[in-house]
Amino acid sequence: MEIELIISFVLLGSVVGFLAGLLGIGGGLVMVPVLTSLFVWQGFPLESVVHLALGTSMASIIVTSISSMRAHHKKGGVLWSVVKLIAPGIVVGAFIATFIAAKLSAVFLATFFACFLVYASAQMFLNKKPKPSRSLPGAGGLFAAGSVIGSISALVSIGGGTLTVPFLSWHNVDVKKAIGTSAAIGLPISVAGTIGYLVNGWGVDIAGDYIFGYINLQAVILISIMSFLMAPVGAHVAHKLPVPILKKVFAVLLLGLAIKMISSVI
Repeated sequence: MEIELIISFVLLGSVVGFLAGLLGIGGGLVMVPVLTSLFVWQGFPLESVVHLALGTSMASIIVTSISSMRAHHKKGGVLWSVVKLIAPGIVVGAFIATFIAAKLSAVFLATFFACFLVYASAQMFLNKKPKPSRSLPGAGGLFAAGSVIGSISALVSIGGGTLTVPFLSWHNVDVKKAIGTSAAIGLPISVAGTIGYLVNGWGVDIAGDYIFGYINLQAVILISIMSFLMAPVGAHVAHKLPVPILKKVFAVLLLGLAIKMISSVI
């Protein structure tokens, strides 16, 4: 089974990286349902497979977040003044959410994630964007918003773009700046979430090689390497294909992944 798993992680990382470059979507939306199925196939305890998938996905996002953040920073697309104010709330929310996730059942987490996939799918299919209507809140408001974004992001193991970009756009931030700032915010989310899943899963008995807390290190390394290599390929192809149509196709795929996620644990 070892060679099949290695191939599966390599293929998953390749797909995640390609989609990130092509559509600008976070890898967690794809990684979590696929990893859940792989971990069930691998024979891990059913009550821990979703937690393990969330933690592994969150750790895998770190490398992608750094790469994306640097790319947007070079183009002047990151509002660092916003990042500095929202990041503390992001870290607190993401870290605390991992403690909540550790107490929830695999079935509940799978259902919650599936519902989020449906939301993300609808948002992508309809391409609905909030109408800018106000200015950004102050330090307290950004801390509160960061806490909510960080919490939900850690519970569904995403870099936060699905939530951060609409939030910033709603507050009259240019969409390119919103995407760049969201990319920078993805790093504290992934780091805080990874530490949280590592801590919360440390005392859990999950027999297997390369398992540290709720993180499968083998999967993280292979997925991260391939994702890093394939993201530029996806970005290159994005200039040659009709991305709006691809987004609608991917939205339908997300619905299929939601069904797969539920069926894996029930």
